[in-house]
Amino acid sequence: MRSIEDATPVGDRRTLREVLQRLPKIDLHRHLEGSLRLQTLVEIAREHGIDLPARSSEELRPYVQFSGEEPDFHRFLAKFRLLREFYRSKDAVERIAYEAVADAAADNVRYLELRFNPVALARNQRFSLVDVTEWVAQAVARAQQDHDIWVRLILQIGRDEDVRTAAEIIEVGLAFRDRGVVGVDLAGDEANYPARDLAPLYRRARAEGLGVTVHAGEAGPPGNIRDAIRDFHAMRIGHGIRVVEDSNVVRLVRESGVTLEVCPTSNLQTGVVRSFSQHPLFDLFALGIRVTINTDDPSVSDTTLTDEYMVAVRAVGLGLVQIRQAIHWAIEAAFLPDDEKARLRERFREWDRIG
Repeated sequence: MRSIEDATPVGDRRTLREVLQRLPKIDLHRHLEGSLRLQTLVEIAREHGIDLPARSSEELRPYVQFSGEEPDFHRFLAKFRLLREFYRSKDAVERIAYEAVADAAADNVRYLELRFNPVALARNQRFSLVDVTEWVAQAVARAQQDHDIWVRLILQIGRDEDVRTAAEIIEVGLAFRDRGVVGVDLAGDEANYPARDLAPLYRRARAEGLGVTVHAGEAGPPGNIRDAIRDFHAMRIGHGIRVVEDSNVVRLVRESGVTLEVCPTSNLQTGVVRSFSQHPLFDLFALGIRVTINTDDPSVSDTTLTDEYMVAVRAVGLGLVQIRQAIHWAIEAAFLPDDEKARLRERFREWDRIG
């Protein structure tokens, strides 16, 4: 198989990174809480008197970014404890949301579904869930206009959340459908919190028009993917790479048309895979499963979507055809009504010709 560089027309030789960076991209799995700029953290801390373990952005890096540590799922999640200290005001929340969109656009992401946990943004300062959702929606609307990017929002619920709060988040999601909210997500420690009590809320959300995505088959077994599809009516699965361990679940995912939101660098840092060369991304394509490639938490993982594509090509062994297939599957899996999805499809054809 020819390399991407070899496939580039003569007279237009570009490096692999340039080719991948120029591709119009889609990121369906990016957490707002994992997309904070280091310098922004320092500036918010100074403004609000937050006691940090370091004074400069570089000194702060090891506390909020995964860098050179032993891969571990709970160690990865622990980075968010400090990150949740920075949602101190309306201005801070809006700035963080705006910059997350701007950074995606700078990497030539043209369609982004940005997910966030309203409880994480609201709890420390006792903001209301409606208020923080309003602030994120306002900032994202401005960023879309400024940076030539389509953005939709997904509200995330933690697996350890109580049913009452989870129901409130679903209500907020339904109330903000005309403000960019298109789906709900279930995330968190799947190994210790199966969250079956929350399943009826997700079934209701889907019945009322919201997309449903569930983190499953990452730190937990492939049976969690089966439960997400059957009990939560999931349309997409966050990560889901352990599906390869169970042929029955592979069949269920394939036959139900569920799409996986794969995040290679995150999978390495959480210890779900031991090395990129052992990542099952290539096998997922071979099994006929719909796969998308995403960032998860770009600032925590110190990655971009271009970086994730580089990993997929250089370390996993995908070709440009498969990268484009993943982008196509992302268009089809986007939580958009049919008319908007058709427009997105056409826009990507236009962007691809220009690129």
